[in-house]
Amino acid sequence: MNGGFYESRIFPWLSDRLTTDPALETIRAEAVSRARGRVVEIGFGSGLNLAHYPGAVQSLVGVEPSGGMRARARKRIAATRFPVELIDGTAERMPLADEGFDTAVSTLTLCTVADPARALTELRRVLRPDGRLLLMEHGLSEDDGVVRWQRRLNGLQRIVACGCNLNRPIAELVQANGFRFEALRKFYVPGMPRTHGWVTAGAAVKAG
Repeated sequence: MNGGFYESRIFPWLSDRLTTDPALETIRAEAVSRARGRVVEIGFGSGLNLAHYPGAVQSLVGVEPSGGMRARARKRIAATRFPVELIDGTAERMPLADEGFDTAVSTLTLCTVADPARALTELRRVLRPDGRLLLMEHGLSEDDGVVRWQRRLNGLQRIVACGCNLNRPIAELVQANGFRFEALRKFYVPGMPRTHGWVTAGAAVKAG
């Protein structure tokens, strides 16, 4: 799945520049620190999470629709100690078997997928009964003033950031689609604009 020049060449570079802020890298490392066993990661991007996975990870399948992102990921994959399989696909329709993974990871991805409810349903499907979803996502703030600006800016954000939304209520989406949080933090990332820096990070298990 390949987009135009901006989407395939410029945005992958820009995204890496904007999402490797030291504060975000610390949060990213904390988010994936509980990963273990077989891992599936949606919105794999250029592989920025690879450097932060702990020794308990045995293998990883990354799902990424952008050819530009997959190209940028090659060097990081080559330098990774565990096997990584990178799939050209979307989170809403993954060609993966039921209950085949110990850990699912989503970092800065639920903001952009076309159908976040379907993506979460798919993650629940491929996770083992005792599996865990780890996430770090930006989304809709809990401050009314910030929310107003997020809604004003969302159309522009979707254009500049290739479909990224500022106004998705991440925790509510996760809980409404078959998961229960074991750990949950919601906070502003220091140094980031509040419209873009409201982060939901945590670990969730299958509900019910």
